[in-house]
Amino acid sequence: MASATPTRARKPLPKLAWLQPAVLVGSLLPLAVILFRGLTGRLGANPIATAMNQLGLLALIFLMVSLFCSPLKVLFGWKWPLKVRKTLGLLGFFTALAHFTVWLVLDQGLTVQGALGDIVSRPFILVGLAALMMLVPLARTSTKKALKEMGFGAWKRLHRLAYVATALGVVHFFLRVKADVTEPMIYGGVFVFLMAVRFYDHRRALQRARATLNR
Repeated sequence: MASATPTRARKPLPKLAWLQPAVLVGSLLPLAVILFRGLTGRLGANPIATAMNQLGLLALIFLMVSLFCSPLKVLFGWKWPLKVRKTLGLLGFFTALAHFTVWLVLDQGLTVQGALGDIVSRPFILVGLAALMMLVPLARTSTKKALKEMGFGAWKRLHRLAYVATALGVVHFFLRVKADVTEPMIYGGVFVFLMAVRFYDHRRALQRARATLNR
């Protein structure tokens, strides 16, 4: 009796393999809309200001959502948001960079004197620039190679700057608004909530460590 030809077992598809590309495509859509509206003259009477405002708000949203990934794990035990945390953080950085580029190139015409004068006369720009500068080392060390070279402890300490940069982004937004500050206050409240969850998780970890030592 002839033996049956062995068949290779198919490797299971990675869980949530669609998540990363779905988040990336969904996140790029609003950027594509802003670009399309800009190229077709549909950004209103002041297209440069509109583009800057929309890109700045979008960058803050990306940063906020990236910081939400860990609290979702803490509060609900969901691990899948951690798969897209880096992608969201990088999207926040590149969108903030686009926000800055529109200001420097289109609004200031790449003139150093004009840019410095704008910073001096409008301090919220300096706050936003500080936030962007903090995001630069985070983007540069977002690879596995950088994590390995730095070591997890140093890498983790550096990436806590994401919270500082996001806080500065909220302050930048608050100072930018001239009349109704309701929207930046909402973002500020969300950020305070995120920090409260982080504090709760840190305190819980310390309690577990102490309990282990006391056994």
